Amino acid sequence: MSSRFFHAADSSDESSSSDEEELYSEDEEVAKQDEESSEEEEGSEEEESDSDAENEGGLNRFLKDQASEASSDDEEKVTVVKSAKDKRLEELEGTVRLIENAEKINDWAVISSEFDKLNRQIIKLMQSGPTPKLYVKAIADLEDFMNETIAKQKVSTKKMNATNARGLNAVKQRIRKNNKDHAKDIEQYRENEEAFMKSDVEEEQMPVVKTKKTSPEVAVGEDVGDDEGFATVGRGGKTLQYTPESILKHLKSIVESRGKKNTDRLEQIRVMERLLDVATTPYQKIRVMLTLISTRFDLTSGSASSMSQEQWKLAEHEFGSLLNQLETERSIVVVENAEEWEDDEKPPQAAPGEKLRVPGSIVSFIERLDDELTRSLQHIDPHTAEYIERLTDEGALYTNIVRGLLYIENLKKDPKLDTLQESINRIVVRRLEHIYFKPSQVVTILEENTWKTVPSKLDSAITPRAQVSDVSALVQTLCTYLFQHSEGIIRARAMLCQVYFLALHDQYYRARDMMLMSHLQETIGNFDISTQILFNRTLVQVGLCAFRAGLIYEAQNTLQELCGSGRQKELLAQGVMIQRYSQVSPEQERLERQRQLPFHMHINLELLECVYLTCSMLLEIPLLAQTGSSPDIKKRVISKTYRRMLEYHERQIFTGPPENTRDHVMQASRALAAGEWKKSSDFVHSIKIWDLMSEPEKIKEMLSEHIQEEGLRTYLFTYAPYYDTLSVSTLASMFEMSDRKVAAVISKMISHEELAAALDQVNSAIIFRKGVELSRLQSLALTLSDKASSLIESNERTLEQRTQGTANAFERSGAQGGRGGRGGGRGGRGQRGDGRGGQGGRPRGGGQFTGGALGGAVKV
Repeated sequence: MSSRFFHAADSSDESSSSDEEELYSEDEEVAKQDEESSEEEEGSEEEESDSDAENEGGLNRFLKDQASEASSDDEEKVTVVKSAKDKRLEELEGTVRLIENAEKINDWAVISSEFDKLNRQIIKLMQSGPTPKLYVKAIADLEDFMNETIAKQKVSTKKMNATNARGLNAVKQRIRKNNKDHAKDIEQYRENEEAFMKSDVEEEQMPVVKTKKTSPEVAVGEDVGDDEGFATVGRGGKTLQYTPESILKHLKSIVESRGKKNTDRLEQIRVMERLLDVATTPYQKIRVMLTLISTRFDLTSGSASSMSQEQWKLAEHEFGSLLNQLETERSIVVVENAEEWEDDEKPPQAAPGEKLRVPGSIVSFIERLDDELTRSLQHIDPHTAEYIERLTDEGALYTNIVRGLLYIENLKKDPKLDTLQESINRIVVRRLEHIYFKPSQVVTILEENTWKTVPSKLDSAITPRAQVSDVSALVQTLCTYLFQHSEGIIRARAMLCQVYFLALHDQYYRARDMMLMSHLQETIGNFDISTQILFNRTLVQVGLCAFRAGLIYEAQNTLQELCGSGRQKELLAQGVMIQRYSQVSPEQERLERQRQLPFHMHINLELLECVYLTCSMLLEIPLLAQTGSSPDIKKRVISKTYRRMLEYHERQIFTGPPENTRDHVMQASRALAAGEWKKSSDFVHSIKIWDLMSEPEKIKEMLSEHIQEEGLRTYLFTYAPYYDTLSVSTLASMFEMSDRKVAAVISKMISHEELAAALDQVNSAIIFRKGVELSRLQSLALTLSDKASSLIESNERTLEQRTQGTANAFERSGAQGGRGGRGGGRGGRGQRGDGRGGQGGRPRGGGQFTGGALGGAVKV
């Protein structure tokens, strides 16, 4: 059986050898063309659209021979080969046609989407040649149609629907910016539409720089080496030239790509570093540095990670260079309210008598540098040399803060620039927050090093150079400036910083008065959490200052609220307390960790606990002795935390030598309560934490005096019932105090009615007044009666709450009430009760429950 298939195979056998030879020879010709055919296919429309056999390669003839063989079959097919450029032009025509159809029905939603698609398509076409005139015609007509539609909407009473309105607004926002890039072509089109569209003369295409595909990385970084700049071969063999004229275009493309996915920010930084090298004018350098610093900050995405030290130092160095450039070129200013310059072809020109404004924010850069340094310190182990090394960067940052303040002050002097007062306030408060917690010696060195770096021609109106040596005047000046020119959170933070600084330098009464006059303790709950943390830190510092001044009661009263809570770490932002059954979500825990202060700003929590417990001991031990000897005195508790620790310590069967601060204070408390003031003093002096305070010997001497005094008070409270008279000289020898000091302590106790006695100044003795002396049994009986009366009162209150509004709920008509004693109770259970239970039995025929004893109590 023969078929056309075998017939075609037989006929093809004869020509197979000749066809193969022709194919091989043609393949060799294709190889010799050195990839020119593929590039000509994409690049040149004339060579691709030419159908002559002389201009075609061997591979195309081979495909035509195959097509001619297939055409001999019954199914005839016509194959048209189109270049990539022709296909893109057809797609462009189709998109333009859709836009025109949508214009006829006024469908702006379709116009908006197709306009976006049109702009995406034109990018590829412009890479291989000039802008198609069809595209110029489309965007020019679309802009005219949009203006007509907007004019009609202003006059028309009928509103456009929401979808069309959104599409119209989207096109309105994009088309004007888009048409600026093609302004010349659009002007030519509008002058003479027919001549513009008929002209088929195309500009010759620029030659493409060819690179070897085997080593693209070497080609990307290759320099051309000419004087104007250097060229980089990018994707698709496209030449990227970094010249002074192209700086603004590159910056615009980088700014537009910010925030988009799959953006290589490191590559953008490398590009901008090259642009900074080729920049010639101050305006170009300032624009490049502003964008470069912002892009470095963009490398840190999210608040959980910190900026690398290398990138931070580069950003800090570039910010210093930016300030140098701005200080040199006074004709250019960086302000936040400046308008963005849209024209990438030529730089802007300032109006006569005015300064050239560049959009940017010096204050935001300073705040971001400060925040990134703080975040970096939070993530570094504070007990390593790396933390100390990183902390040295604070000096450079403080210098930039001061220079930024000088620059903003200079802008504020020019009324035309309309500089906001808030900008100066933000920089001043940042400067204040870098010095308020440091000793004056450290601040003096920091200020001197800063002003050495600042050019001598610059000076500050707020803090002149002359105030460098006086740190107290510097802090006072900064805070006063913020009091006068700010409000809200910044003003409150300035006040807290000044109180903290005063307390740190042992000016307790000034710090206390300013704290009370601020009334912040009443409104601190309305501020943000960082300000509340600063308030807690200031409160602690005031308490420590009172302790150093020997004001035990004031120190304990100030630290009571914070230290009594047991959450000092959280309230001072010095650690996160992870509890077993806490309801803290991961998000809240993350926020807590972000608020943590760097280690060099911490207040020693062990020292804080030691001060609090020592003050509580000096107040609680005499109070316990007073209430123990006089049961009629109402018991009061000064520190519940201290009481719990003391009770726990007293319950211990065996007490060894003290190991930590708490053990030392507890054993000193027991010795003081037993009248052994010397032993108590030794325990307190042996605490090593006192060495962290300034002048530790003075602190120990002050504590010895207070322990002597409180030991005397405790002795008098404990043993007063056993004396009729007591010599003052005896007490002075027991507690190694002067007679005058003992007499002063006793007089104070008598005046406060703490001691029922009189002081005989002639005989230098104490005469105790005896009241009604109670025995131990009588005292216990009185205590029992007080507790019984309080129990009755609580029961009555509970009964009133339970029976509120139902006082007559247990009364029934015809009933006598009550169970009538034991018999009545039994009779109330059943029919046998009548006669045996007396009045309390249930009556026959409808007897009801009367409430029993509770009902009787209610009736009474």
